[in-house]
Amino acid sequence: MIKRNLAGYAHELSKKYPIVTITGPRQSGKTTLARQTFSTLAYTNLEHPTTRSFVLEDPEGFLAQFPDGAIIDEVQRAPELLSFIQVRVDADKRNGQYILTGSQHFEMSEKISQSLAGRTAILRLLPFSLDEISGYGNMSTDELLVKGSYPRLYEENIEPTQFYGDYFETYVQRDVRQLSQLRNLSLFERFVRLCAGRIGHLLNLSSLSNDAGISQTTAREWLSLLQASYIVFLLAPFHANLGKRLVKTPKLYFYDVGLAAWLCGIEDVKHITFHPLRGQFFENLVVAELVKYRYNQGKRLNLTFYRDNIGNEVDVFYHIANTIIPFEIKSGQTIALDFFNIFKKMRSLPLELAEQGIVIYDGREEQNRKAGLVVNFRSMTEVLNRFER
Repeated sequence: MIKRNLAGYAHELSKKYPIVTITGPRQSGKTTLARQTFSTLAYTNLEHPTTRSFVLEDPEGFLAQFPDGAIIDEVQRAPELLSFIQVRVDADKRNGQYILTGSQHFEMSEKISQSLAGRTAILRLLPFSLDEISGYGNMSTDELLVKGSYPRLYEENIEPTQFYGDYFETYVQRDVRQLSQLRNLSLFERFVRLCAGRIGHLLNLSSLSNDAGISQTTAREWLSLLQASYIVFLLAPFHANLGKRLVKTPKLYFYDVGLAAWLCGIEDVKHITFHPLRGQFFENLVVAELVKYRYNQGKRLNLTFYRDNIGNEVDVFYHIANTIIPFEIKSGQTIALDFFNIFKKMRSLPLELAEQGIVIYDGREEQNRKAGLVVNFRSMTEVLNRFER
């Protein structure tokens, strides 16, 4: 069993807050993390109908079962309970009383802001990071792109096609129907598959809705559903007064590249090697890894991308205080001189850029040049650790 990178930080926060809330997609390992890290606390799961009925009928009686606190799993299934938890932690000032988990961050954030503001630390647990996956042995890049990073795939050695088929069907039948009065499941599935084919692209709701055969209003609502249930996220564009017109449209990514690949019809490693979207899948893998790096330290997202109307583009701007580290992502295995061209162009802009940009690629050779660092994508965490110190 792999110890999650977030575990230590979650434990530290439990000494400073009466409540720690852990959100993230289904099957990302929230329950395992909570039960391993806080093994002395009682455990209860609100997915169980009898337990949920008890909570809804007698919330005070339910909480009275746990005088020393508890891990309460899937708390979004009974959000009314949060107000009663608030009363208890206000009366008993001890830290580390409750560990809450949930899979729907929009709904939970709204309830938490209303009931638990200032009383809970909020952490986000995504599927395995690359260094967590490394505990299961070496895999090729193409294997990583197809398999993705959900823990159960590795712990139970499940075939990706089987896992993602079951995962998506369960997701549509449970999470989506809990969040929305969705009637046409086949149209929604088509919409999600179209999103997967657009990873790394600027979000064009008009084109997306037309291809899916739905209105832009519906497309916007469904996109919010995918964000709320940790299927997709939007990377915001960088904004600054640079005297040039900057793109203001976000880019679309999936939290897990394996799910995106499955939605695009990829069922085997041999299908992805020459797939026209392999470059986008690789970019998604890297961007999602940067997101995990932030979340695993309990930090909020500080990533943007740069694009202007004359064709200059940087895949990721990583912000540290007032400094920006530009990242270029290349799916090839060979270092080319033009990797560094965009970094040189960026020097003419009035931005607080790091001395070196970083090129993340799929090759083995790593270089430290004046224009920038070139590193294999598996070394991202090590490089970021040096910048974050």
